[in-house]
Amino acid sequence: MAQEQIKLHFKNVTAHAIDNEHGITEEQFRELAKKTSPLIKQLNKERLDGETPYRNLPYNTQISQQVKELVNELKGRCENLVILGIGGSALGNIALQTALNPYMYNLDDTQRTGPRLFVLDNVDPPQLVSFLDWLGDRLDKTIFNVISKSGWTAETAAQLMIIRKLLLDKLGPNGMRDQVLATTDSKEGILHDIAEDLNLRCLEVPDGIGGRFSVLSSVGLFSAAMCGIDIDALLEGARDMDTRVKCEDFHKNPAAINAAINYHFYNHDKKISVIMPYSYALKDLSDWYRQLWAESLGKARDLADREVNIGPTPVKALGTTDQHSQIQLYREGPNDKLFTFLQVNNFDSDIKTGPAPDCAPELDFLAGKNLSVLLNNEKKATEYALIESKRPCLTIIFPEVNAYTVGQFIYLFEVTTSFAGALFNINPYDQPAVELGKEATFALMDKPGDEYKEFRKKIQSLTEIDEKFLV
Repeated sequence: MAQEQIKLHFKNVTAHAIDNEHGITEEQFRELAKKTSPLIKQLNKERLDGETPYRNLPYNTQISQQVKELVNELKGRCENLVILGIGGSALGNIALQTALNPYMYNLDDTQRTGPRLFVLDNVDPPQLVSFLDWLGDRLDKTIFNVISKSGWTAETAAQLMIIRKLLLDKLGPNGMRDQVLATTDSKEGILHDIAEDLNLRCLEVPDGIGGRFSVLSSVGLFSAAMCGIDIDALLEGARDMDTRVKCEDFHKNPAAINAAINYHFYNHDKKISVIMPYSYALKDLSDWYRQLWAESLGKARDLADREVNIGPTPVKALGTTDQHSQIQLYREGPNDKLFTFLQVNNFDSDIKTGPAPDCAPELDFLAGKNLSVLLNNEKKATEYALIESKRPCLTIIFPEVNAYTVGQFIYLFEVTTSFAGALFNINPYDQPAVELGKEATFALMDKPGDEYKEFRKKIQSLTEIDEKFLV
């Protein structure tokens, strides 16, 4: 029996729901279909030609089998799993954990089906010191999964060097080998060399897949499987969404429609894309989406090498929290945003409100109501208020939040990103602007070389605090 699918609801971006100025007219929608339809065949061909290897991840049984074998080996002696990584090496792990495990997973042994999970995706000193102080003598029951394609990521390398010293000091020469797992390139790179030299357990970062597209590889699957998440269902959901997003009928292809709508509004002065889950479980998918959207679509030049400086700005919000912090701006500020709500129809647990206090009978209308009803009505109320202010709104509907539907969502937005890149005529798979900041960090950290010495002077001349401008 087929499982329920997530759905894209787009009525409230149309002119019928808003008006002709801020909504998409029927004629504009026909033009979007005409422009986007050929791209479906193009992306399907690129996929068959091996140009988008992320699209094959849901079918890669070798990766999932390797992950399961390592989980079987390590889970029994692992009370704490620590991810050392940043960006695409961290955000997917966090999103899967928040979406698919209980809120109190790390704190309540009765709710936990695997080790505690900690994702150290920064180099903030008090954060790491606090964590290591807590870890204390638990090192021999802790697995560190260091994730980096090359090993050249300064933050992850620094974390690894700290952990290496700690393990050597506390557990001796075998500490690294026993407690560290490297997820990295299978052939080359600093982390590959370290792993080989120290005989570390390894998982592979697949070739040709950027970090932001890697959550359905060993990068995201290992921590998920260790923490009891059903990675087979996750991949099944992605496979089922693949069937839908390669459909050559534009009107039945949710990724093509989603990308076309985003493209339209970007070109009609709505260059900010707000994603707003009405589910705490889905909140960290917003962070994952922000990297996917920003790093893929923010580009200076198009495929014809013309300067375009293009890219929608992704913003996250959380319902209902941000109704009380952002909606004033969203309704009365600039009409420059497209909103995408994430709605859950059936929550895996629910709770009813109690009776109203005798002194406050005005609250009787809330008494005995399921909290899920309140949450979803809050979503409808916010959507209605935005539509009244002529703000376009999309909704992704989850029948429920589980590994299968989350796998669908991840794959839907990855392929939506590919469609958007094709519509904008840019390369959504590179990230050239990231490199300058990395190189600047190397220079400031005294990486050897005359070129870094000169570069360091240039950086310092621009970034050192000038007392004349300090008030």
